[in-house]
Amino acid sequence: MSHEEETHQEQQQPVIEKAPYAQLEIEDGTDEQDTALPPPATASPQNSRAKLSATAIIPVWIVLSSGVIIYNNHLYNALQFRYPVFLVTWHLTFATVGTRILQRTTNLLDGSKDVHVSKHMFIRSILPIGLLFSGSLILSNTAYLYLSVAYIQMLKAFTPVAILLISWASRIQDPNRKLMVIVLMISCGVALASHGELHFNLYGFAVQAAAVAFEASRLVMIQVLLHGLKMDPLVSLHYYAPVCALINLAVIPFTEGFAPFYDLPRIGPLILISNALVAFLLNVAAVFLVGAGSGLVLTLAGVFKDILLISGSVLLYGAPITPLQVFGYSVALCGLILFKMSGGK
Repeated sequence: MSHEEETHQEQQQPVIEKAPYAQLEIEDGTDEQDTALPPPATASPQNSRAKLSATAIIPVWIVLSSGVIIYNNHLYNALQFRYPVFLVTWHLTFATVGTRILQRTTNLLDGSKDVHVSKHMFIRSILPIGLLFSGSLILSNTAYLYLSVAYIQMLKAFTPVAILLISWASRIQDPNRKLMVIVLMISCGVALASHGELHFNLYGFAVQAAAVAFEASRLVMIQVLLHGLKMDPLVSLHYYAPVCALINLAVIPFTEGFAPFYDLPRIGPLILISNALVAFLLNVAAVFLVGAGSGLVLTLAGVFKDILLISGSVLLYGAPITPLQVFGYSVALCGLILFKMSGGK
């Protein structure tokens, strides 16, 4: 799945009850895009599902979440398969098939029985949120063509600020002094990290900023349109993957054309299938992560994952980071932790 798909998955957002794994980056995504596919509403673990301890599932989640980003970056830059729209569409198609197989063979998607999507709900809620989700995934993956993994992770720290600004502008939530201080901390930290970036690319920065805006808008729209509806990551994937796949498929002719299809023999089926499988397994791991630990524990796990990912980017790809970036990102992370401890209020 796309990076934002990890999505993607990683920090509780203001106003919106977002599961902590969905974006302690929150693609990504979802980065996520960080990151895997984030849930469109509060995660609701099923009683019939086996529960794993935090010490067992958090390391698995960290490995899979980091693995999705590194694998996608390897495809884009090392293997020169520079077709993010196609790759996101492939991940979503794989997820569409995978969730339906799991629905028929396991109890992991039992939560879908409690979600009834009418035609009105689809047109009014699922489709517009899917459009924003597709935009977030495409843009966040495109950014990896121009920016380093380390710098993108730093930029993703701005996501909660974007959500707060949109929530305040739409009067879903009222600003207060404590949140203003947190917004200032995160904003200054990201600004310092950007100022210290040695290989700054304005186009890549604009693309990632747009991805953050799409993701923030999606999460705010979820709060408005799907308030109270409970979906875990796999149930969310079950409904959104086919919608987003069709949207992306309609975009490919106008962005990448037939080029990715001509390049498929060079990449081979093994790489494509294994890449999509890692992204899909991240969503499965996210289901078990729900309720495995407190919100603060999962937030700290996400921060630890980001630090590992940035360090790995430096070691694997030789991406340079400056002391100013380290300081700026540290300030932003402190703001994120304070935001989590405050409950976003």
